[in-house]
Amino acid sequence: MLGVGILLSWALLALMALRGAEIRGPGSEAPGDELLRMLPPVPVPAFLDRFFSLCLNPLPPGGLAPDLFAALTLMWFLMSVAMMLPSAAPMIRTYCEIADTAGRKREAAVHPLILVAGYLCAWLAASALFAALTILVHRFAAGIQTAPVKGVAGALALGLAGLYQFTGFKDACLNKCRNPFSILFARWSPRPLRIFRLGVEQGLWCLGCCWALMLVMFAVGIMNLFWMALIAVFTLVEKQGTRHVSTRLAGAILLVWAVALLLSSA
Repeated sequence: MLGVGILLSWALLALMALRGAEIRGPGSEAPGDELLRMLPPVPVPAFLDRFFSLCLNPLPPGGLAPDLFAALTLMWFLMSVAMMLPSAAPMIRTYCEIADTAGRKREAAVHPLILVAGYLCAWLAASALFAALTILVHRFAAGIQTAPVKGVAGALALGLAGLYQFTGFKDACLNKCRNPFSILFARWSPRPLRIFRLGVEQGLWCLGCCWALMLVMFAVGIMNLFWMALIAVFTLVEKQGTRHVSTRLAGAILLVWAVALLLSSA
């Protein structure tokens, strides 16, 4: 069931990226647009077309509206499900193993989907914050016509994401994500509300681990499928490891990239 949700999220994001490549004209192409235009057009229902239009044009002539904020929140939530939920598989599998052990002892166990619901609620709240940031970024970009200033903004996003990879808080959150057994076992409960809260807590640890990487999307293009997949794979690998080499390496690459972008924008 979770796999279906992940695949559906990737499918919707791919359709949105394809629609974006179709409506962007010469001079405003995003990375990968040329490749996406080679694919056959895919008809979508009217409500999806409206959703895609809102996400791809965060500053419509009518200004900010509740449906725009809701659409952007849903877009970021789809990205969170597609990119982050696969990396939560060890945590979910660990919970299922503990629940199976409780079941063999004839003890009550809450369904794993309650834990997943709590995890996703944490990312839903984060998606609302990212949606608000998206609107602010586009308003800022609309008032700036010079490429150097936009380059500096992108360099700042990359630099912040890179620096965060070296912080102790990043390490603490990553350690929590890598070792879910002790937390799940110690906080085990037959009460759905407590398991839901436990899922929220695990989602917050994951958010603390990965929020800065999501900022990279502002620098490379929010609907850049290549970078979505790259961040998803990196997050999965990072949480499976036992050392911080990959984390530090990613931070160094982001910092070098930020400096290079800054220099090229000067």
